[in-house]
Amino acid sequence: MSNKPIRDSYLPYGRQWIDEEDIQAVVDVLRSDYLTTGPAVGKFEHAVASYVGTTYAVAFANGTAALHGACFAADVGEGDEVITTPMTFAASANCVLYQGGKPVFADIDSDTYNIDPSKIAEKITDRTKAIIPVDFTGQPADLEQIKELAKKHNLVVIEDAAHALGATYKGGKVGSISDMTMFSFHPVKHITSGEGGIITTNNEVYYQKLLQFRSHGVTRQSDQLIENQGPWYYEMQFLGYNYRMTDIQATLGTSQLKKINHFVDRRRKYVAMYNEAFKELEEINVPYQDANGNSSWHLYVIRLNLEKLTVSRREIFEALLEENIGVNVHYIPVHLQPYYKQLGYGYGTCPNAEKLYEEIITLPLFPAMTEEDVKDVIEAVNKVLNLYRK
Repeated sequence: MSNKPIRDSYLPYGRQWIDEEDIQAVVDVLRSDYLTTGPAVGKFEHAVASYVGTTYAVAFANGTAALHGACFAADVGEGDEVITTPMTFAASANCVLYQGGKPVFADIDSDTYNIDPSKIAEKITDRTKAIIPVDFTGQPADLEQIKELAKKHNLVVIEDAAHALGATYKGGKVGSISDMTMFSFHPVKHITSGEGGIITTNNEVYYQKLLQFRSHGVTRQSDQLIENQGPWYYEMQFLGYNYRMTDIQATLGTSQLKKINHFVDRRRKYVAMYNEAFKELEEINVPYQDANGNSSWHLYVIRLNLEKLTVSRREIFEALLEENIGVNVHYIPVHLQPYYKQLGYGYGTCPNAEKLYEEIITLPLFPAMTEEDVKDVIEAVNKVLNLYRK
């Protein structure tokens, strides 16, 4: 095997695609009267709600803040349990802790890597308040079964769709299906606002609570005031947070949203190239796609068949890095994080997720990639597997 890397330059696993239209949109805001929360935020919220097909959308400073807001709107409180997946970023569970609740981890389906509804059912108690399914990699969770469980037990479904803007489930847009749905606009996601998140919903009660929660618990709406001392008057009615999005962020998000279909199409094109290249390789499993959903492909995760290799996942990972391929691992199961271990969580509770973690690698996937970039990744994977296959 040649010691010369496949690539001369490093290819990250994900990055934003900002064009001149995006830059001009931000410049226009910088020259306007508003920089922080102003008319651009409302415009962005309307655009997202319209895109996914909901009545309401409430923008937040980031996706984690949006999840926190959703837990508040769902009345998650001290002693309440919320069921979620361990195969996610920590924010999907942390938002429960912020409200004094207890995250309960249900294991994943070994095919889709999404939370398994049958495992959710086993975890429901009289203290369960909500379910937070995560659309891992962009593939929608089994939303129909999850909604049936929620209806049966009077639970709120807060869908973490940070990976899934542009995905569909049984023909419906992700964002319009669950009680509340969160999208993230971090730079590696489908569109970016620098940092940012949003909750989409059709529930007016949730909508009003989310608006107030993101702004210190303060309202100026005359029909919500306990008393009204004059046109200057506002009330802080509960303990909220300063989780507002800025007009700078919102304007970038609105500009980016115009390109969402193009971005998702390119992701799907590159996934098809990967799938075709890897389908015959015994050393890896390509991602499984459930027939009920159409992923928007935030991540492309391969699963190693370690029994076919002479080394562990770490050696494969490091070898790909040496080829200048910016691989990553998504995710370390949340219940195995040191903080969660201190809370009493640990190994053995979610064996499917724990096994998956030992075998996965995320390959580069983002719309600003070129076909040549994709071919470099394919060549690098083949080069490394040729070196380490049994």
